Amino acid sequence: MNETIRPEAKKPRNMVLRLLGPGLVTGAADDDPSGIATYSQAGAQFGYGLLWTVFLTTPFMIAIQLVSARIGRVTGKGLAANVMELAPRWLVLALIFLLVAANTFNIAADIAAMAEALSLVIGGLNHEHALIFASASTLLQVFVPYRRYAPVLKFMTLTLFAYVATAFTVSIPWSTALLAAIWPNPTINTDYFLMVVAVLGTTISPYLFFWQASQEVEEMNQGKKRRPLRELNRGGSTELDRIRIDTTVGMILSNVIAFSIILTTAAVLNANGVTNINSATQAAEALRPLAGNFTFLLFALGIIGTGMLAIPVLAGSAAYGVSETFGWPATLEAKAPDAVGFYTIIAAATVIGFGLGFTGIDAIHMLVWSAVLNGIVAVPIMAMMMVIVTHQKLMGRFRAKSWLIALGWLGTALMALAVIALMWSFIAG
Repeated sequence: MNETIRPEAKKPRNMVLRLLGPGLVTGAADDDPSGIATYSQAGAQFGYGLLWTVFLTTPFMIAIQLVSARIGRVTGKGLAANVMELAPRWLVLALIFLLVAANTFNIAADIAAMAEALSLVIGGLNHEHALIFASASTLLQVFVPYRRYAPVLKFMTLTLFAYVATAFTVSIPWSTALLAAIWPNPTINTDYFLMVVAVLGTTISPYLFFWQASQEVEEMNQGKKRRPLRELNRGGSTELDRIRIDTTVGMILSNVIAFSIILTTAAVLNANGVTNINSATQAAEALRPLAGNFTFLLFALGIIGTGMLAIPVLAGSAAYGVSETFGWPATLEAKAPDAVGFYTIIAAATVIGFGLGFTGIDAIHMLVWSAVLNGIVAVPIMAMMMVIVTHQKLMGRFRAKSWLIALGWLGTALMALAVIALMWSFIAG
């Protein structure tokens, strides 16, 4: 009797663990301390006026990450390796250079924010805390194999719920907020366009494309079917269903968190005249006298938790991109001596990011402009992804369906229009 009941009890848990993986982690990593700062500034500066961006980007974010995951699982190669098949080498190198630069600035901002948040909670010196976070992240990636590290990243996604909880600790005029979200009243000026592009660049970021595609390759190499889907004569729909569920859940979670952060900072900071936020920790500090210690503590601890999740994704996506471009081994499952180039990029990006914290670069410039740079770089990368996912030779019978192609190209057009609007506002203003 026990033998028949026990497998049924275990099945749902195994199913959840099987379905949620790269998409969940990718979505969670999107809400890094840099993203928190950008969303906090959006809420503080424009109140509920940018909540609409979260609703607008959700379907496009899901679509483009589905494209990324599909490319990785179908071809058995990461995004950079696939782009090399179609684009000239100089163009790929230029895009990878911009990716690494943007990621390194993101890492710098994230490490600094985590260190400041820990100092706010327990005291101590920022640089010492930053060294601990940078060292821990690098050592985990270098010395813990992927099969053991992936569950750790999954578990850390739970820290994001601190921001949902934060939104419920403050008083929010829901009718006003929801009306602004579904019926926006945009302000036509450079600051507004800059923040729209920053939010879009934070939400739809190139490092997420590279990370999720490569994570699907990692998962493939860990699974029973260690072959790209395009090499299978039949089947494969189960894997695509898993990717669809995983990615949709991950991206919706990501945007729920973004919505919660904008909502909280609009309701507390903007409503009380605090309209300029330079970092995630400044947002946490500003919340303390206005919303209380509990709200402050949730917000600050969330910065630390999301940073520990995001730094490996930022450094890892840079390493995947560079290694695939140069034909080096690119896997977190490899031991350090077997993938020297790959782990060197991870360590270098993290160390340089840590070092940038000593330069005195203004936090808001590192945060918002790195998001804007991501928005600009995303456009050509997204266009290449759409070409790849519709390419018969690369994708075989797993070429994307028409609805995914339409959403993917619309998302690419949306990013392009946002960047063009920003450039126009600079020229006209």
